[in-house]
Amino acid sequence: MSTVLEFEALTVHVDDIDEMARDAAVEAADAIRAAIVDRGEANVMLATGNSQLAFLVELVQMPDVEWERVRAFHMDEYVGLSASHSASFRRYMRERVAAHLPVMEFHYIEGDAPDPEAEAARYAALLRENPLDLTCAGIGENGHLAFNDPPVADFDDPLDVKVVALDEASRRQQVDEGHFATLDEVPTHAVTVTIPALLLAERVLVIVPELRKARAVREALYGPISTACPASILRRQENAILFLDLESSTLLDS
Repeated sequence: MSTVLEFEALTVHVDDIDEMARDAAVEAADAIRAAIVDRGEANVMLATGNSQLAFLVELVQMPDVEWERVRAFHMDEYVGLSASHSASFRRYMRERVAAHLPVMEFHYIEGDAPDPEAEAARYAALLRENPLDLTCAGIGENGHLAFNDPPVADFDDPLDVKVVALDEASRRQQVDEGHFATLDEVPTHAVTVTIPALLLAERVLVIVPELRKARAVREALYGPISTACPASILRRQENAILFLDLESSTLLDS
């Protein structure tokens, strides 16, 4: 049985990683089913990264979800990286989601498009045409949501998708997770969905396991609501649930 906490408008669930992943997947499946009952289809945005693996394993096994009525999106992609690169988020989604589920459509950010700004505008138009029912996100070690790192995060961003320079902390995390051998190999820019667009979904589930995320979690929940820790904006989201495991929650007050 998970521990349930409240931080302003935000609900926080804490459990061991297996239960955390399962509980988040159940919430996600419920949100998808509700949208399909309401509108006949569901629009879902998914996050990548090592922290999402356990959750996605559970999600693709959820029963009684009409995946053929689901339109899927992802949050970000490196500028200049091919879809076949081992660190490509398009590849991540194809291998871990699209290969396992008969989704109606999966819309990918083409990071190697010739004009990244035009690609951002194209993806933003898709999101406007297909308002999100569900966002499933993570939190970076620097507190980012998608690739909205502290230097570029904007809680009132006028754009839905934009090209950003990546913070060194964000790039270093990719090396530490094993996606690139050296910092120099990590792209310096990405196309990312912005914070207001992520949070516009009817339901926002934020899945954050692992000890290395504990400091960012504490800052998000106890620090000021500020772009210095972009995830702190979650405390204003009545439509959000933050899922923590026993490691990522270690710095919470008892």
